[in-house]
Amino acid sequence: MSNDGSAIDVRPLDGIRVLDLGNYIAGPGTAMILGELGADVIKIEPLTGDIARSVGPLGMGMVRSYNRDKRSIALDLREPRGIAIVKRLMGCSDVFVQNMRPGLVEELGIGSGPMREANPRLIYVSISGFGMNGPSRDRSGLDIAAQAESGIMSVTGEPDRPPQRVGFPIIDSATTHVAAQAILAALFKRERTGRGETIETSLLEVGIHLQASSWSEYAATGNEPTRRGSGQASAAPAAELIQARDGWVVLSAYTQDHWARLCRTIRRADLIDDPRFATNAARVVNRPALLIELNAALGSFTAEECVALLSRNQIVAAAVRSYSQARKSADVEASGMFVPTTGADGLEALRLPYRFGAQAAVSGGIPSIGQHTLAILHEAGYDENEARAMLEAGVVAVK
Repeated sequence: MSNDGSAIDVRPLDGIRVLDLGNYIAGPGTAMILGELGADVIKIEPLTGDIARSVGPLGMGMVRSYNRDKRSIALDLREPRGIAIVKRLMGCSDVFVQNMRPGLVEELGIGSGPMREANPRLIYVSISGFGMNGPSRDRSGLDIAAQAESGIMSVTGEPDRPPQRVGFPIIDSATTHVAAQAILAALFKRERTGRGETIETSLLEVGIHLQASSWSEYAATGNEPTRRGSGQASAAPAAELIQARDGWVVLSAYTQDHWARLCRTIRRADLIDDPRFATNAARVVNRPALLIELNAALGSFTAEECVALLSRNQIVAAAVRSYSQARKSADVEASGMFVPTTGADGLEALRLPYRFGAQAAVSGGIPSIGQHTLAILHEAGYDENEARAMLEAGVVAVK
């Protein structure tokens, strides 16, 4: 409380400094989550910027999505003075996040061992493609490689078609939240022990963990999961795709109670005891016939009518929506997920998918390469002459 008794708006990570030495999504996204929670995030970029800045619309989507609310310092990491700046910043920071190519931080002399020895309170986070202990530890890895080698692509797509990637970088995106969760736990532990932590995670590990229920089913049965398109292998109707009059709907009603309720809702009570569909096992075996019956019963409805009918009767159902349709959804609008930004481009941004009370969310802009270089150098203890000399020598940049 303030002196006048009013509540003070304190964000969870106010006073925490985070260094972000990363490219693309996993590293920068992790740091940005901490920034949205109140941390001061310093993005350390090469003189040419995060690689994502140079790969067209896809890259700019990454930059806008994962680099808001940060300050940028541009350094030449091949130059000893550039590395000295990083080391000095690490000495007065709480968290360091990196997802550089394997082995690079060790080559530069800023690996976790020496950096945490110099600053025992530092939480040092490394994100790799395939983990640091296996034979692929030196391989570069992007989301698509992890989707392929974690099993995700093998179960995505239609059974008579080649494997498919999930339609967005699901593992990269999930890794940002996994790493942020680990950092928050390490910060909490530091409050009790006074010591930082070394954290390692990988896209492969996150990809495996995202499929926990499928891996558990595989362990229990030995049955290799396969591509099924929509629908689930061991339950029906489960995640079934139904064609409505103007679009598509998915529905699930595989418990006996839900199945009976679905049949009564679509006025097909005769299906409840039909030997083809009387049990879940029978419905799984006879899925093609089951889908014919469901499509016949629901095909005359619009997607929204279908969802309304089934939802009123406590049957899980949802319309398959495009991005433009989802953006106009009353539920999405009510969620407040899309927030204004203070950036020059005026584009809206996505907030974190949770909030603290009624706290309003407004996202900051995206820094230009090295936008805050001089201010950060001054905060790190370099005087005006030292900062200007490094700027003139090309050790640092302001753009």
